[in-house]
Amino acid sequence: MFGEWFLGKQSAALDTPRFLGLCTFMPTVRRRVGAWLGSNDFADLHRQLLLLMQPGTTVQARFDAFVAAFPADRTCRWARDLAAEVLHFCTPDETPLMTRWMWDAHSGSGVLREIWFNDSRELDPRIIPDRLATFVALKAELEIFLRDNGTYRDFGLMQDLLCAHIYSRYINDRGSTYLKGDFAGVEDAMAHTRRLLGLDCYERDGIRMKVKLPETMSVALATPLQLDA
Repeated sequence: MFGEWFLGKQSAALDTPRFLGLCTFMPTVRRRVGAWLGSNDFADLHRQLLLLMQPGTTVQARFDAFVAAFPADRTCRWARDLAAEVLHFCTPDETPLMTRWMWDAHSGSGVLREIWFNDSRELDPRIIPDRLATFVALKAELEIFLRDNGTYRDFGLMQDLLCAHIYSRYINDRGSTYLKGDFAGVEDAMAHTRRLLGLDCYERDGIRMKVKLPETMSVALATPLQLDA
């Protein structure tokens, strides 16, 4: 579904409703992108998405350019996660997931920390950049672990599920500053897992939806997309 709308001919036809439908599957994007769209033109975001998926430069260069196109503040921290999710789910075997919940060098938190470090092993985030090479190394390590401990049809899918499980446990056990913002008000122990997998919903005007929209935008815009038969 991501490849259908972010790659090939259909990418030019991507509009706000379809984009918001795709956002339902990106938990750290959907909570804040609606507010940005409420005061900005989707055409600007669409243009950056087209550039993100345009071959000719490296994945890291396109990723950096996309993030740099938005303000480097709290209101647009979803931009990195959006770029990471789109790149990964369009080419899951080639591009590892590079979201903040996988590894955020600024806060020193993420799946990487839970796997590579523990309370008895000190972590200095400055020596582990949140760059493509870091995520490629983590992806390779997880694949080796899965191959040594089971048989799976889709190793990429299992890696994502394993990472979501690991990070959900971290959220439940510890939490952090930006997690309290993105996961505020959650009491159900399984809520974090559902949210990371895109299985939860917001509710407004009696309509259950996944993308948090400003009051100026219709809830009808946030209908999840379906795979073509």
